[in-house]
Amino acid sequence: MIRRANELQKEVRNDMRGGKGAVTIHHYFKKDEIKAKCRLCSHLVLPPGASIGMHKHEAEDELFVIERGTGIIDDGRNKTEVRAGDAILTGNGEEHALINGGNEPLEVIAIIMCY
Repeated sequence: MIRRANELQKEVRNDMRGGKGAVTIHHYFKKDEIKAKCRLCSHLVLPPGASIGMHKHEAEDELFVIERGTGIIDDGRNKTEVRAGDAILTGNGEEHALINGGNEPLEVIAIIMCY
């Protein structure tokens, strides 16, 4: 299956998971289109100052690939700067938040795979 960029379903979530601002989600594929155990396969755009609040991943792994911009990953213990080309894996009951503290949009590919 091929999904063209102009065919992606767009969704805007305000204050996502208790974060700040509006996060735009471009869904590559919805979970009912993917036969593997996956509940999210999307491109996220966080404008400057926006964030995804702290949340836990039980019985699933979330993969972030930073495509553009810089941000901060907060795992509840450490805050680490991330930039284009970095990949972050969170799962096994761990939690994280993502903050765009930069001056340009933070673009992230996000895939959540379920156990």
